[in-house]
Amino acid sequence: MGETAGRIIFLNGTSSSGKSSIARELLDILDDEVWFHVGVDMFNAMRTKRAMEPAELDEALKRTRMGFHRSIAAMADVGNNLVVDHVLSEPWRLADCLDVLSPYQVLFVGIRCDVAELMRREAARADRPPGVAAYQADLVHRHGDYDLECDSGTYSPRECAEQITAFLPNQPMSTAFGRLRKAIRP
Repeated sequence: MGETAGRIIFLNGTSSSGKSSIARELLDILDDEVWFHVGVDMFNAMRTKRAMEPAELDEALKRTRMGFHRSIAAMADVGNNLVVDHVLSEPWRLADCLDVLSPYQVLFVGIRCDVAELMRREAARADRPPGVAAYQADLVHRHGDYDLECDSGTYSPRECAEQITAFLPNQPMSTAFGRLRKAIRP
């Protein structure tokens, strides 16, 4: 790890929960230092769009996510502050992030939203198949521990970003990533 590693605000929530919108607001608010928004969708967009068999696609997506996790570490290692948006819908994703990001200061933020609102948002998007957000709703939060949670169905992206920004100076030494790491690997 570099001498002055960057900080990481890690947003976890379902598809259409508002993570990217909150991340954009955070970049607008966090003007004391340089911050970067990196999202798993950005990495997915870099992949070829050719048709693949399900097993081949699953393997490509796993490698993409593993590379994404390592790119977060590489960016933070050289001093970049990051707002990460991710969908931790499979247990291995969280376990990999806990391992790869163990040397870094991570504020783990759960982005929650009512399923009816997720479905409404998803229907308004042309880039998402219906039902994905509702399917992910229980999966992404099953680990049950965050440093902070925001309700993006009740609060606007700006208000969620303000909640996160207000929490940053008060981030406890015992972090959700640390507690989850101990729970997974006692």
